[in-house]
Amino acid sequence: YHHSYTFFFVVLVLFPHVFSTNTLSSNDALTISSNKTLVSPGDVFELGFFRTTTRNSRDGTDRWYLGIWYKTTSDQRTYVWVANRDNPLHNSIGTLKISNANLVLLDHSDTPVWSTNLTGVVEPPVTAELLANGNFVLRGSYSTDDEFMWQSFDFPVDTLLPEMKLGRNRKPGPERILTSWKSPTDPSSGDFSFMLETHTIGLHEFYLRKNDFIMYRTGPWNGVRFSGIPKMQNWSYIVNSFVDNHKEVAYTFHVDNHKINSRFRMSSTGYLQVITWTMTVPQRNMFWSFPEDTCDLYQVCGPYAYCDMNTAPTCNCIKGFVPKNAAQWELRDASGGCVRSSRLSCGEGDGFLRMSQMKLPETSEAVAVLVDKRNGFKECKERCTRDCNCTGFANMDSMNGESRCVIWSDELVDMRNYVA
Repeated sequence: YHHSYTFFFVVLVLFPHVFSTNTLSSNDALTISSNKTLVSPGDVFELGFFRTTTRNSRDGTDRWYLGIWYKTTSDQRTYVWVANRDNPLHNSIGTLKISNANLVLLDHSDTPVWSTNLTGVVEPPVTAELLANGNFVLRGSYSTDDEFMWQSFDFPVDTLLPEMKLGRNRKPGPERILTSWKSPTDPSSGDFSFMLETHTIGLHEFYLRKNDFIMYRTGPWNGVRFSGIPKMQNWSYIVNSFVDNHKEVAYTFHVDNHKINSRFRMSSTGYLQVITWTMTVPQRNMFWSFPEDTCDLYQVCGPYAYCDMNTAPTCNCIKGFVPKNAAQWELRDASGGCVRSSRLSCGEGDGFLRMSQMKLPETSEAVAVLVDKRNGFKECKERCTRDCNCTGFANMDSMNGESRCVIWSDELVDMRNYVA
């Protein structure tokens, strides 16, 4: 009989090792053709080139951008930062490198289309790094762990990541605002923005605008949340902070659960969204967005009126006031607001109406003064009583333990009632 044998050949195949790094040195360059990227420590963020095709453009050509996105297995990339959003590369030739202590993005003819644009003499070496939190930074030889020559966090696009700040420096510097994409496929600057208005009285609040038109106002920060976002204090894993010191005025947040990713996004349709997901389940979850309802729309009810989603109509005059234009009010147009039903005598007979669960009226023309925390309400009431121009007051405790009396002497606008 014959023996049959089966032979196994073991072949060693060497696969090329894909080397990823989060650092770009002065001797390196990223190009579109090389398809190389920078990957943050922890593999959460990735920086490189991407392209979009603008179908409604006359030439229909691709547009190339340098950006940062989440490095996930999701089919659809989520971009969190774009360097050259309003100045794309028009073909697949582009180079990012460090030149004269600056990050520079060059097109096919070596013409800069974007740069960090820093001036001054810097001791080499200069390096660029994509940090674990998604911040793309430029370091000099004397940079510390948290001080950089330049950082992408100072130049937000449409996304606010944890540890980023929205607001402005007390000294000259970039104003950090969110500006929407033009469309879901076009990262150029869109119509909607979310920015902080800083008032000298310390009652700072964010405004959502469509170009120059105000769409929504958050109300001022009260030490825990913005007065117009009551749900904010119930966010279980998002820790909100507001900084108001001699250096800057800014909002920031961090997530206290390392398994959860969260970001704020100014959408191209005009909503500020809070989006969350976990790395194990990359399905995006719309945690919260605003404006939430009709009552969130800026000045929807006019002066001396407040909006309440539980009444019909939703606009209501403050007690002691009547519609300024009754005919318009009957047609559900309350934009004219309300007027006093009787004149103030500024003396005996005048009183105050206490309104609770309210979004504070717009504070751009209000005045705030420090008062004794123990009897702040009483002191506020006395101040308003002595001022015949006073239209209302509120007693607020600020984040540093101080108590402020806020006094309005102009029309009370953009108020709404919240369900207790």
